[in-house]
Amino acid sequence: MGSILIKDTTKEERAKIVAEALGDDYELGCGFESTGIDYQLYIDGEKELRELNMEANCGFEVAFPDDVSRPGCGM
Repeated sequence: MGSILIKDTTKEERAKIVAEALGDDYELGCGFESTGIDYQLYIDGEKELRELNMEANCGFEVAFPDDVSRPGCGM
């Protein structure tokens, strides 16, 4: 697989990347809402997947925070 960066992909390729990664048919509009991540921002070329995933990761509560280091989340 090649680069998944916005600069290296078309909007159609990004939609396919998201659909394949989540195991859902994006055109049906189901399944993505449950992730809590707005993948449309990646598809539209506004944010990289890395950014979206980091933001989502920083929003989760961890049962044992002393056992987990999450770089980039202010810890």
